[in-house]
Amino acid sequence: MALAILTRLRDRSARSAPAPAPIPRGAGALDLSVHDPVGLPMARAGVSVRDTEGTEVTRGQTDPNGMFTATLAPAAYHVVVTCDGFRPERFDSLVTEGTRTAPRTLQLEPAPAPPMPTPGQWRLDPDHSSIRFTARHIGLAEIHGRFNHFEGGLWIAPDMRDSRVEVTIDAASIDSGVKMRDDHLRSAEFLDVARYPYLQFAGERFVHKGGARWAVQGVLHLHGVSRSVQLDTRYLGLGTGMGGETRTACTAVTELHREDFTLDWRKMLARGIAAIGATIRVEMDIQAVQAE
Repeated sequence: MALAILTRLRDRSARSAPAPAPIPRGAGALDLSVHDPVGLPMARAGVSVRDTEGTEVTRGQTDPNGMFTATLAPAAYHVVVTCDGFRPERFDSLVTEGTRTAPRTLQLEPAPAPPMPTPGQWRLDPDHSSIRFTARHIGLAEIHGRFNHFEGGLWIAPDMRDSRVEVTIDAASIDSGVKMRDDHLRSAEFLDVARYPYLQFAGERFVHKGGARWAVQGVLHLHGVSRSVQLDTRYLGLGTGMGGETRTACTAVTELHREDFTLDWRKMLARGIAAIGATIRVEMDIQAVQAE
């Protein structure tokens, strides 16, 4: 059954692929198709084309069908294909005038994970971390803000997939740079910090997505409501701080929807209150140090 579904998806992609553009006079065309490990097209894979001296002559990304096409001066080229979480692929190609290269299909393989932190407890370092958010004001300009006070920790298991993370955020520390707006965000109309002083995230499922990419799945407690949330995480590895301490770092991104947490933006909009949009993008830069 699964094989039949994959076959139909491949056939559908092939049917939906646009016809190639004509080749300009005096040029040739380089054609490339990029697939994932199960053979499905990979969109947005990066493609860099360099001449024999190493100078990049063009750069682009594969389309939704996993296709990349470039018209180039006749010559020999070196092509590098990259995608986050996958091993890069390299090959040489000869472009000749008036013709397209023989269609080449690359299948990218997952990259190995970088060395993981030592098992044990790690403490989040707020001085070298940040939790930011981006939303839209009534669908127009973006609002950027942050939470200034938070704490938490990581408990790294021998098998990284069994690790867990906990973060507690002081709701009243929200800071969008405008006092009137921040006062409203703290009020009962939004975060209601008097009743719900903290936002808390607890993640207990780490899923390796290839290379440095992980999905951290857990529960966010906000405004008296608990919802499942996934953090799309990039592990940045290990380093040594100025005091000689071992540090680990990552970045993480997720999107929250206000109505999931009973924050009814439509009702607020009807009342003329529209401080922040219905969808909120949260970005985190996290450093942690090993607990003593």
